[in-house]
Amino acid sequence: MKTKLVKTGKIIDGKEVLGVELTNTKGTYVKIYNYGAIISKFIVTNKNGEKQDIVLGFDDFDQYLSEEYLANYPYLGAVIGRYANRIKNGRFTIDGEVYQLSQAKGGDCLHGGDMGYDKRVWEVLSTIDPSVTLQYTSPDGEENFPGNLTIQLTFKLTDEDELILDFKATTDKATAINLTHHGYFNLSPTGGSVGKHHHRMPASNYLEQDDNYVVTGKLIPVEGTHHDFLGGKEFDADWDPAEGYDQTYVLDKEYGELTLASETTEQTGGLKLSVYTTEPIAHLYTAKYLNVKHGKEGRNYEPFGGFCVETQHHPNAINIPAFPSTVLRPGETYTQTTIYKVEHS
Repeated sequence: MKTKLVKTGKIIDGKEVLGVELTNTKGTYVKIYNYGAIISKFIVTNKNGEKQDIVLGFDDFDQYLSEEYLANYPYLGAVIGRYANRIKNGRFTIDGEVYQLSQAKGGDCLHGGDMGYDKRVWEVLSTIDPSVTLQYTSPDGEENFPGNLTIQLTFKLTDEDELILDFKATTDKATAINLTHHGYFNLSPTGGSVGKHHHRMPASNYLEQDDNYVVTGKLIPVEGTHHDFLGGKEFDADWDPAEGYDQTYVLDKEYGELTLASETTEQTGGLKLSVYTTEPIAHLYTAKYLNVKHGKEGRNYEPFGGFCVETQHHPNAINIPAFPSTVLRPGETYTQTTIYKVEHS
């Protein structure tokens, strides 16, 4: 078990970009960049004895900065903050004060604004084999969010092939916070569409969205709809083939309890990815808008070429009082744990 720091030769905003390599005793390997806290590689051994990378990304760090990639930016493998998903009209109110954020297409704030945590260089705070703790201090007013927010994120790789993400954050002023990881997974050894991946999710309800994918506050039972993954099914069993899934599911769990969020399997490589989280919801995205050229090994990543299970609080909850609060105040500590566990199916 080991942790290794690798120089990229890149300096961004005066800070050195480093790769952090985690390896366990089974040879499972994870590479993380302190830029965007990106999980760039997650290499496991499949049932055929082959080494297989299960996350989408690039072989060369420079590609994460290319104009071509950023023009149709899908947040490959990055951490999202200060607020994941969409905030209606890019606006919210805390203690009577209105905050106006940047607005993406459709007029809503997406994934923290123009320069979210996915485009920031995090400090490598500490390394303990095989783990790393990254830290980022988001200044008061960054992307118009209030308060100096300090976030620590620890990645730990276990010998059970679990990659554990532990978040912790504190603020000096009441602020809105909703962090997530935006990893794209594909469990097939040859890539391609994830349509035949079998997916199960213990969620009896999903959240209604408006025409711009913004959560409205209404819960809808999955029973009798194509959103029902309670018993498990292949993604493409009854999806709209032009849309796939881009939907928020409310997990059947006690608030704050670390439980299963989803379980996804693929037959060819015989891999199963289980996601566990303390968060109340999981946003399932089957990458309708994915369009990335020259990914790993020269592959092009096309629509439905990956899936995301974004564990977080309810999107737009800062504007919906009935949802669990996403306000963090001085003296409080935000915490979140999400685990990606890989095993043979």
